Amino acid sequence: MAQYRFFQIDAFTNEPLKGNPAAIIPLDSFLPTEKMQAIAAENNVAETAFIVSKGNDVWDIRWFTPSVEVPLCGHATLASAYVLFETDQVHSQQITFQTTHSGNLFVSRLEDGRLEMDFPAYKSEKINLPNPKDIPEDGVWSGSFLLADFTSALRDTPSELWSGPFMLAIFSDAETVRNLKPDTKAISKLSLGHEGDTGNLICTAIDGATHDVVSRVFCPGSGIPEDPATGSAHCMIAPLFSKILDKQSLNCFQAFPGRGADIATRLEGDRVKLIGSAVLVIDGHFNL
Repeated sequence: MAQYRFFQIDAFTNEPLKGNPAAIIPLDSFLPTEKMQAIAAENNVAETAFIVSKGNDVWDIRWFTPSVEVPLCGHATLASAYVLFETDQVHSQQITFQTTHSGNLFVSRLEDGRLEMDFPAYKSEKINLPNPKDIPEDGVWSGSFLLADFTSALRDTPSELWSGPFMLAIFSDAETVRNLKPDTKAISKLSLGHEGDTGNLICTAIDGATHDVVSRVFCPGSGIPEDPATGSAHCMIAPLFSKILDKQSLNCFQAFPGRGADIATRLEGDRVKLIGSAVLVIDGHFNL
C-alpha cells in the first residue's frame, strides 16, 4: 500500500473552519491523471493540489476539483505555499510554482506572516445591456443569450455583466450579494461566450463598509456549487474594481455563508498580488 503525506488547509483566513479548505499532497512525481482525479473526488473539497519539487524552491503544481482538473486555483496555491513554508521545505522567502496553463506563479512570505501570491491579471469586457424598455418579451438581446436566464438563475437582476475567464455580475449593493439564493443548476448552463466561462459566475458589489468589494463565486460548471474563497476570481475582480474605485489596493471579502474569506489585492501592471493567511486543520496520510 502506497502512503502519501496529506494536509488540509483553510486558506484566506487565520481561523479554522473559515476561508476555503484545500487538500495538499506533495509527491515525488505526479500520479496518473485519473488517479489524482479519483483522490480529489475522495477528498471532496473545492480543490486538491498535487505538488512536485523541482529543486531550488521551484515546484510543479496541478489542481483538481472533485470532478475536473482546472488551469488555475488561487486558494490551493496559497495553501500549498503555507505547507511548504511551515514544514521547512523552502530555503528562501519565495516559492515558484510552475503550471501548465497559467505560467509561473510566485508566492512570498511577508514580514507579518501573511502570504503574497503573484498571479496574472484577467482582462474583462463589459456586456452592453439594453434599456429594459427595449428588451423584447422573450428577453433576447444581441442574439446570443437571454437576460431572463441570468435573472432567473440568480433570482435577482444584476446591474452589469462582464465577460472573461469567469462571468461576472455586478449588483447595486453588497447585501444583495450576501443574500443571493441562486439556482446553481441554472447557473451551470449560463455562458457569455468566453472559453471556460460556462457555469462559472462571480457575483460582486462595492461594499464601502468594512471592505471595498464583496463577492460570491458560483462554479457548478467546474463541479463546485459555491466556492468559499477563490483566488483566481480575484484575478478578474482586482483589475476591474481597481479601475472602478480608482484604487490599486483593495480589501475584498468573499461572503460564502457561514465561512467568509479575506482576500487583499494589489494591481501591478498585468499582474495581481493576492494576499492572505492560512491555517492547518488536518495533518495525516493518504493510503492507496
